Amino acid sequence: LDQMLALQSLLLHCLQHTIQGNECINANAKYCGECIQAGAKCGWCTDPNFLKQGETVSSRCDEVESLIKRGCNLTLIENPVGKQRVLKNIPVTNRGKNKKLKPEEITQIQPQKLDITLRSGEPQSFNLTFKRAEDYPIDLYYLMDLSYSMKDDLENVKNLGTSLMLEMTKITSDFRIGFGSFVEKTVMPYISTTPAKLLNPCTGDQTCTSPFSYKNVLKLTSNGSLFNTLVGQQHISGNLDSPEGGFDAIMQVAVCGDQIGWRNVTRLLVFSTDAGFHFAGDGKLGGIVLPNDGKCHLENNIYTMSHYYDYPSIAHLVQKLSDNNIQTIFAVTEEFQPVYQELKNLIPKSAVGTLSANSSNVINLIVDAYNSLSSEVILENSKLPDGVTIAYTAHCKNGVVNEGENGRKCSNISIGDEVKFSISITSKGCPTKTKLKPIKIKPLGFTEELEIHLNFICECECHKKGIKDSPDCHFGNGTYECGACRCNEGRVGRNCECSSNEISTEDMDLACRNKNSTDICSNNGECVCGKCECKTRENPNERYSGKYCECDNFNCDRSGNLLCGGHGRCECGKCVCDPMWSESACDCSLDKSTCLASNKQECNGRGTCKCGSCKCTDPKFQGPTCETCPTCPGVCAEHKECVECKAFGTGEKKDTCQQECSDFNLIEVKSRDKLPQPHETPYPVMHCKERDANDCWFYYTYAVKNKTEKVVHVVEKPECPTGPDIVPIVIGVVVGIVLIGLALLFIWKLLMIIHDRREFAKFEKEKMNAKWDTGENPIYKSAVTTVVNPKYEGK
Repeated sequence: LDQMLALQSLLLHCLQHTIQGNECINANAKYCGECIQAGAKCGWCTDPNFLKQGETVSSRCDEVESLIKRGCNLTLIENPVGKQRVLKNIPVTNRGKNKKLKPEEITQIQPQKLDITLRSGEPQSFNLTFKRAEDYPIDLYYLMDLSYSMKDDLENVKNLGTSLMLEMTKITSDFRIGFGSFVEKTVMPYISTTPAKLLNPCTGDQTCTSPFSYKNVLKLTSNGSLFNTLVGQQHISGNLDSPEGGFDAIMQVAVCGDQIGWRNVTRLLVFSTDAGFHFAGDGKLGGIVLPNDGKCHLENNIYTMSHYYDYPSIAHLVQKLSDNNIQTIFAVTEEFQPVYQELKNLIPKSAVGTLSANSSNVINLIVDAYNSLSSEVILENSKLPDGVTIAYTAHCKNGVVNEGENGRKCSNISIGDEVKFSISITSKGCPTKTKLKPIKIKPLGFTEELEIHLNFICECECHKKGIKDSPDCHFGNGTYECGACRCNEGRVGRNCECSSNEISTEDMDLACRNKNSTDICSNNGECVCGKCECKTRENPNERYSGKYCECDNFNCDRSGNLLCGGHGRCECGKCVCDPMWSESACDCSLDKSTCLASNKQECNGRGTCKCGSCKCTDPKFQGPTCETCPTCPGVCAEHKECVECKAFGTGEKKDTCQQECSDFNLIEVKSRDKLPQPHETPYPVMHCKERDANDCWFYYTYAVKNKTEKVVHVVEKPECPTGPDIVPIVIGVVVGIVLIGLALLFIWKLLMIIHDRREFAKFEKEKMNAKWDTGENPIYKSAVTTVVNPKYEGK
């Protein structure tokens, strides 16, 4: 299965290579410029004598390596390459808060301008560096919903200016703030148009200002106290429906740069509301059908065309916010979080924060959202010309590499961090437009950008030296350039010798038939101007040739699946072999050096050399030079050391095993009965039994397979003589000693008993033989005293 998968992978690789190599041939290029646009590997041979009989002009276009193999000198091959020049390359800025610079003096991307010349199919790559500058200026515009439901929020925003100024000084020393408000379009059914409601849209005793669409209250300023003063003068208004006209306000804030006061610095738009939004199409409810034009319509800082233009679409807003490098922070109540989260996913470089019921947390919300937005850099590019593609690879912090769609982005960037992007631009062919706008690449939310001017290689250098109306092109019917004629319109043929209206006449067709054949150009080409122009094949290495396209270079004998065995070339159906090769498929080597044995004899004197290999005449001998004899005596001893070191890692050759013992394949088997037997194999097998360094016997077989492949089967475990079992011996010795001791004690006891009995018997015998004196002892006095009572009468 593994071999099949490997073969499948190899075939797929070859197929892909063939398909990629075909682009030059498939282009069927009629001139050099058309050829080099077909692909990066394509070249054009300018040698006037390059083409063979029957080959078309398009045969000059091929892969450079193939052209060289076909005999074209490298110096005569047109193969231009792309290039690039750096036009502006100011290093990124390194500074701190103590070094004051103007915004235009700060550089965060490098380089700034490139000039790139593209060759079709050849990518041009370069690096872009981005560094988030310290103490970068910030412009923040606070856009607030002033419908009646935001009444309590307005009270907290009135002191926002000085408080936010104080907080933002921790991030930047150059901070400006502005304020705008919005309610709704001033037409029914969004507001009540009765005179009383137009003056005071609120109910009861509440006093509200007249409804309006959008009002620019304060352009961007560094005066926080002025912000507090002007915002403190604002009053709540009212409308009828729940969604608000915030999109109208966002559009005007984005496009009215002069009135808002935007600088070329970080631009933040804080959009504060507790309601949803109207978008494109909702204006029809009020009879407004004209799409939003995306232009500024502020008069006296008030949007005057809300009744005339519809709400902008989300896509329109995304475009304008991106074009003007504005990052949006949606400060909305928890109820509308899901809606604005979806909106955030559609607007790049935007954030959503949860606004408390009375906007008391707005400062923390803005700071957190700014930190989130500024910690991520996303590259975007302007519209690319037709056929041009661009690819990004991001090299971010901590060695993180992003590719594909994520290659445009790096996250978790802190102030002062530097990241790099590898950018590759590729074109396919040449664009139809002559004047192209530069490509601009910039980080979203930043004003700085990289400008790239593109040029395209659409013609060869030799095109400039072309001779118009050249006599070489049949009396001036074409331009002679790059070694071939580029025919004028209506003319065909290698030398433009025919009119396109004459190419199918019978007389011309007759000149394209071989002898008595009815086939025009042997069915392998077309008859053009009475001459055969042979077809091209999918495989660029396969070609038809000859006056009638009767020959080819691919229908010859093969050997080893190689045309002419890989040792010759195919000419008109027959192999022309390289030197030292013969036979019809050039698969027979005439070199006899491969047949010489170690004793310098041809085939060791036991065979004949044919086509570079030995045919052994002695059946006992095998191998490429008839030197191997698997059944000869001494084979086992000869291979013993190598088998031992390869199978068990022991023996005299264990340290040099890899160097000295690599000429055979070793196969381990479980037991001796698994070893190959002579009657089971078509080749001789020698059974061997040898003793290893540990005095153990190991068994193996030696054989030569397919005359060259040496195979050794070895039993994986050697047989070692079993040593004495110590435990039973020790136990036996101990038991023996104990038994002997008990036996000795028993014998001693028995002898003592016998001795005691003999002594006792002797004593008894002597006692019986003893004669004792019976006379009384004269000094003996009886111990008994008898007393008689005198009064005793014996009665």
